[in-house]
Amino acid sequence: MSIPPTEPPSSPDFALRTVWARCQRAATAVALLVAGPLLLGACAGGKGFTQSGNASYYADKFDGRKTASGTIYRAGQRTAAHNTLPFGTVVKVTNPRNHRSVKVTVTDRGPHAKGRIIDLSKKAARKIGIIDAGVAPVQLKVIKKG
Repeated sequence: MSIPPTEPPSSPDFALRTVWARCQRAATAVALLVAGPLLLGACAGGKGFTQSGNASYYADKFDGRKTASGTIYRAGQRTAAHNTLPFGTVVKVTNPRNHRSVKVTVTDRGPHAKGRIIDLSKKAARKIGIIDAGVAPVQLKVIKKG
């Protein structure tokens, strides 16, 4: 199967443009059928899912409040907030600056700040040494699906 060029042929003929548009839609559909399961596996938090970006940690005022999963946030537990991973997923979070890591359980949604991929409980943030920085780069790896 050959992939049509990215530019449609330069022709004022309406029928040719219609056929061209149908070919483009068909090529997109085939690409989604092939890549779709791979993308869904990553979005669903399949084991082996990894992600890199910035992490922050919960402010003290959230201690004792209910999380999106219905559990109560406790600063002394190793929990985290992630926007897409299922609740109950266990994630290994590594600070690449000092190579310290911690395993946390996703119990909440967030972070709600642009450019951040995870919010850690205070205990987890302390364990990997990001308390002083406030926001720091991390790498995530799913250990156990929730």
